[in-house]
Amino acid sequence: MFYQKQGFPEENEIVICTIKKILPNCVFIDLDEYKNKEGVIQISEISPGRIRNIRDFVKEGKKIVCKILSVNKERNHIDLSLRRVNQAQRINKNKEYKQEQKAEKILESLARQKNLTLKDVYDQIGYKIIENFGNLNDFFQELIKDNNILKQIEIDPVLGESLINLAKSKIKPKEIKISTVLKLVSSLPNGIEVIKETLKKINESCIKDGFGCDILYIGAPNYRLTITSSNYKDAEKELEKIEKLAISNFKNKGKIEIIKK
Repeated sequence: MFYQKQGFPEENEIVICTIKKILPNCVFIDLDEYKNKEGVIQISEISPGRIRNIRDFVKEGKKIVCKILSVNKERNHIDLSLRRVNQAQRINKNKEYKQEQKAEKILESLARQKNLTLKDVYDQIGYKIIENFGNLNDFFQELIKDNNILKQIEIDPVLGESLINLAKSKIKPKEIKISTVLKLVSSLPNGIEVIKETLKKINESCIKDGFGCDILYIGAPNYRLTITSSNYKDAEKELEKIEKLAISNFKNKGKIEIIKK
C-alpha cells in the first residue's frame, strides 16, 4: 500500500508483516503498515514446541500476521511473535488489511480520473480522511450511507462528487445478521396454511422496511428467522417488531414460542 503509518507500533498490536531474511535462530521482517520499520521474530516465537528447521514454518517474501511483543524506540528495535496470534486475530487482521487495500484503490481510481498522482490525492484528501476517521475503509463505509460526512474533511466539491460515485460502485456495505427461532404449532385443520400465512406476513414486513429477511425451516415446528442490515441496532429493532407481528398474527391460532439466539 502507498499509505504507511509514521512512528512505532504499540505493544500487543496485531500487524501485517513481510518476511525479509531468515537466519537459523530468528527471522527479520518488514512491518508493512509502518514506514521504514522492521522487526525480529526469535525462533521461540515462531511456533509452539521444538523447531528443528525454521524454514519449515517461514519463507522469504511471505506475508504473516504477528503480535508486537516489545518496542525499543532508542535502539529502533521491535520484537514480534508469530505463535501468539490466534486464528481469529489472523483472520480479522487479514480481512481488515484487504479492505484497506480495496479502499486505497478507490483513491487510485480517483487519481486516474483527475489525471493526478496517488500522492496528490493523499495530499488533498487521503491524509484528511485517515486523520478524521482512522482509516479509509471506515470512511467509505460511512460515505455510502451519508454523503454529508464529506463536510468533515472539507474537500473540493468536484473531487467529492467523484469520490461518492466511486465509493458506491466499489464498496459493499457491511452486513449485520441477527437471528431468532420461531416455534409455530397449530392444531387447526388448516394449521399449515396458518403458519405459512404468518411467515409470509413477516417476510413482507421486512421487505417493506428495507431489511433482508431469510426464513429457514429447521425441523418441525422450528423456523429460523434472520434479519440483515447495515446497522446492528436497526436490525435489533426490526427483529423486535417482527416478533411482535408474529405473536399478534398467530394469536388464537396456535402456540408460538420465540427462542433468542
